[in-house]
Formats: sequence, structure tokens, C-alpha cells
Amino acid sequence: METEQQQRESINASFSQGTLAIEGTDTENLPKLPPATEPESQWQQISRQVSQFLAQLPEYLGSFFSNYKQPLTTVGLILAAIVTAKIVLAVLDAINDIPLLSPLFELVGISYATWFISRYLLKASTRQELADEIQSLKNQFVGE
Repeated sequence: METEQQQRESINASFSQGTLAIEGTDTENLPKLPPATEPESQWQQISRQVSQFLAQLPEYLGSFFSNYKQPLTTVGLILAAIVTAKIVLAVLDAINDIPLLSPLFELVGISYATWFISRYLLKASTRQELADEIQSLKNQFVGE
């Protein structure tokens, strides 16, 4: 009975010290592990990668733009032309919905077409004058 009481006391004493040791073992010769380092959490890894990416983002964008300057400009101009055409069509559709403007525009178009045909297309001399004017405009834009 005394031996059981001594074992209990030794166990209680080892619990109070914060370590649990088995009686009769030599803990001095046991290999000791280094204290565990706290691993980097997943959020810390992600935030570190994001901050590195954001730090290098101006360099990435600068090199990307310098490598693809011509295609980017072309795509930008095409998109601007598409947006402009959609806006013009939307404005014309809105104007066309106004009751008296649609017939007025048709009347103006018919009048201009009649004037153009009578001015430039009925006689050969006026057709030559129109051809010369078109050629001069083409030379101004394209060059000789």
C-alpha cells in the first residue's frame, strides 16, 4: 500500500511540474526535439504573394505595353469605332422616334439627291468636273 501511495505522489509531483515522466526511465539521455516553429498560415502566404505581385505590377504592365503597343492601339481604335457607331445609331434612332422629324429628314434626303443628280450626273462635262474633284480629294488624303 505504501508503494502505491509513493507512486501516486511521484505522479502528482510530476504533474505539478508540467512534465510526465515514467518512473525508472532516464530522461536525460532521451533525444530532445527542437521547439516547433509556427508554420506560416495560408492567409499570410497569399497576402505575401499578392504584395509581391502588386510590387512588380508596374514593371509587368510597362513591358507588356512596350511589347504589344501596335496591336493594343489597333484594338483600342476598333473598340472606339464600334462604340462611336453604336452611339450615333442610338441618337439617330432617338431622333427618328420624334414624330415630325422622320418625314422631314426623308424630304431633305430626297431633295439633296435630286440636286446632286441634276448638278453632277446629267451632263458629261459636269460628270468630268465631279471626277476631277474626287481625284483632287483623293490626292489630298493619299498623296501623289
